[in-house]
Amino acid sequence: MDIDISLSPRLSLGISDSAAREGAYPTARLQKGWLLKSGGVDLAEEAVGFGVPVLKQGLRTVFPGDVEIQLVRGGPRWLVTADYEMNLVEKIGRRGKRSIGSGVLYDAKNMLAAHMMAHPAARGPLTAVSSGLRRLFGWETTYEDAGISARVRMRYEFDQHARLLKIDADLGQTASQGLTEVIIMNEQGARHFDRYWDSGGTQLSGKETGFWDEVKAHDATFASSTKRTAFTVHQVPGARLFRGRELIGSRLAWVGFGHSYPPSMRTFGCTVKIEGDS
Repeated sequence: MDIDISLSPRLSLGISDSAAREGAYPTARLQKGWLLKSGGVDLAEEAVGFGVPVLKQGLRTVFPGDVEIQLVRGGPRWLVTADYEMNLVEKIGRRGKRSIGSGVLYDAKNMLAAHMMAHPAARGPLTAVSSGLRRLFGWETTYEDAGISARVRMRYEFDQHARLLKIDADLGQTASQGLTEVIIMNEQGARHFDRYWDSGGTQLSGKETGFWDEVKAHDATFASSTKRTAFTVHQVPGARLFRGRELIGSRLAWVGFGHSYPPSMRTFGCTVKIEGDS
């Protein structure tokens, strides 16, 4: 099922139940959420879109590879349910060959990512080291079977007039599976959305945004200098809000927010406000 909602003559918001499987970025293998388009051009690039669940098992991250979408009601107040199948993990491999199976490598990779999140000053040097190793060994990112299959139900209500996307996550169909964290991602493409500001007075541009920094302000926004479009999220009690932006060649191009909360919260809700006319 493909759902496409017009926001203006040039700007639209859509969701589909079929992953691209092929594309310019490795994340084409992942199941995406709500994506913005301007003049028919996808603004998401590498990003997963709005309202996408991600599960954490310690340092390991589980992504959705499939989804079943049901349109419950059409506009002007759209109601959509999406059952995401959480069944993929990130791997490293060489083009045309099987991924590397070393658990030690992935433990080191996940620890490196955690260190980068916790220590902003180390991000530049560690990113350079990671990129250098990838070039040296010809490594590429792939997504493969996680060895688990958990289902997360997302309910979306979109007010077409207010341009407000209400997102509700339900872990009721998901066993514990050793989960330590749930993250609801709200992302679009890093080349398009290059400016950040929040209600606390912080204003950032491009690389100043950071890799994965906690937002303390009540609400925060990413905006596009060229597309005249922005999206805003708010703090939610019981969760932590993070912002991030990565733009590395043809490998990474995402910008956005993540609401992180413990799996003991079986249900969770947040909103995304879309502004501009592109």
